[in-house]
Amino acid sequence: MDYLNAFLCGGILCAIGQILIDKTQLTPARILTGYVVAGVFLTAIGVYGPIVEWGGAGATVPLLGFGYSLAVGVRRAVVEKGWLGVLTGGLTATAGGIAAAVVFGVMMALIFKPGDKR
Repeated sequence: MDYLNAFLCGGILCAIGQILIDKTQLTPARILTGYVVAGVFLTAIGVYGPIVEWGGAGATVPLLGFGYSLAVGVRRAVVEKGWLGVLTGGLTATAGGIAAAVVFGVMMALIFKPGDKR
């Protein structure tokens, strides 16, 4: 049942993103940024936690999950370190994902020829 929940949750989030691309004038970059901000906001008001419990990886892998990780990291760091945690908690919680994105981005740039589509 966990696999089905993850599939449904991730599919719904991706379908919403696709609808936003198709039906609005928003660029994909703005939609992706909006997903991260929405993840932080929904976590802050307590809505996204139950979605993560139900959807598992279907809720934590998309960009909403990145926002969720940022918010949870900041919350945890504020409890441990006080207001300094506001600056350090999000980066500490998401350092692995950020590092992987940089490393794989560099690897792909070395393997393929990046450039503008002119």
